[in-house]
Amino acid sequence: MEQETAVVMRDITKTFGSVVANDHVSITIRYGEILSILGENGSGKTTLMNMLAGLYYPDSGRIFVNGREVSIRSPMDAYALGIGMVHQHYRLIEVFDAVENIVLGEHVPGQKYDLKASEARIRKIMKQYGFSLDLHKKVYEMSISEKQTLEIIKVLYRGADILILDEPTAVLTPQETEKLFAVLREMRKDSKAIVLITHKLNEVMEVCDRVSVLRRGKFIATVETKDTDEHTLTEQMVGGKVTLNIERPQPVDPQPRIVVEHLTVLDDNRLKALDDVSFTACSGEILGVAGISGSGQKELLEAIAGLQVCQPGSRIDYHDPAGTVRSLIGANPRQIMNWGVHLSFVPEDRLGMGLVGSMGMTGNMLLKDYDKGTSPFLNVRDSQHLAEEVREELDVAVPDLSTPVRRLSGGNVQKVLVGREIAASPTVLLTAYAVRGLDIQKSYTIYDLLNQQKKKGVAIIYVGEDLDVLMALSDRILVLCGGRANGMLDARTASKQEIGLHMTRMETEQEAA
Repeated sequence: MEQETAVVMRDITKTFGSVVANDHVSITIRYGEILSILGENGSGKTTLMNMLAGLYYPDSGRIFVNGREVSIRSPMDAYALGIGMVHQHYRLIEVFDAVENIVLGEHVPGQKYDLKASEARIRKIMKQYGFSLDLHKKVYEMSISEKQTLEIIKVLYRGADILILDEPTAVLTPQETEKLFAVLREMRKDSKAIVLITHKLNEVMEVCDRVSVLRRGKFIATVETKDTDEHTLTEQMVGGKVTLNIERPQPVDPQPRIVVEHLTVLDDNRLKALDDVSFTACSGEILGVAGISGSGQKELLEAIAGLQVCQPGSRIDYHDPAGTVRSLIGANPRQIMNWGVHLSFVPEDRLGMGLVGSMGMTGNMLLKDYDKGTSPFLNVRDSQHLAEEVREELDVAVPDLSTPVRRLSGGNVQKVLVGREIAASPTVLLTAYAVRGLDIQKSYTIYDLLNQQKKKGVAIIYVGEDLDVLMALSDRILVLCGGRANGMLDARTASKQEIGLHMTRMETEQEAA
């Protein structure tokens, strides 16, 4: 039986200067189904949905909601029409708890907030769809997946029947992704209209009913997922045949670069984010790090990069190519760089700690080297040249190099960040979710860049959420479980099931079973 139409977007066009983000795009969204918007970075997916959510206004075209033509000029207009969007970069107040963030914005002048009544409504929504969240936890204490859950509950609380999720599984583990998909299926049963923007074709095939493909701002096709496959969708996205293979060259003369012993790090609540972790990362290899979100991956990379305070008894030694050994414990990031230890860090939170959102590509390139000059005046020529190289090599869709990076799509932000870090010619490269938000082709470009660094003898520590990629790209995989090291596996022989088991159960528990 045909589902009831929720939204029709007809001949939508949106430009930003000389960049045409959407070129006469038409799509239909239906109640009781999950529609995927698929396309490469810069194809206009998020821009199109931002117009439905009231963040942008189309240059031309018409939008119909529930059969009536509407003009959506703000997010408040969208909410009034039952439309809510969960963005890649969450819009939350860090010092507020979950309940406070959810009710914020619904205040009626002259009336007090009734947080108890609001909490009761929220818990009813959580029970209906199967959410799990500590409502009194502060946002700054939450993991990425908890923040995402909070954002979804927030739009449901505000009465949204049409939900748009932009790259919702970008930093989720397979287990967290399955939980999210279970929630989405419950929403579909409740006749919600759900739009899923994702680059993961296996997820499209698993959970979506239809797929609308965009390419370079133009609408290509809408197909039923049961009538297509991943290979066909990939060709529609890029406009031709694509060969996707992750290279994995054998390490050549691997030597210890980072030696971690008994590393313990406390979180903001003085609980152990990392508990007695030991391992060695070698030159010319990619060491993958697997774990459920919040298992200490972030703290591990930050400790090596000098951004975390390590507990007594912890050791992190850097062995440089000349044979000198330096302790990184107690050193700040600038000291580490002055010693010649090039630890390039691609963090999980791109705009929070990776880039300055208000600055353009040139300015963000300059951040790495601003203090190296001998003049009181900044020399931006080298940074501008580097920005040009990154834009060309990674095909960054940006009107010009001075455009604030916060205006770029999530995938293009990631390209800027990864390109800058790799260009630093590191001896150790730390990456957290290096392909977050990137389309298939650009993800493989990053994998190729990482392998180029590997061939140069760089020691790479790669934190990723896609186990298939971890298994194909890495030489060894360190598994973290609850902040503890729970095995060092050979990526060439380990199975996904074996890795998943190590991610969720400690070895001692497995042996006891």
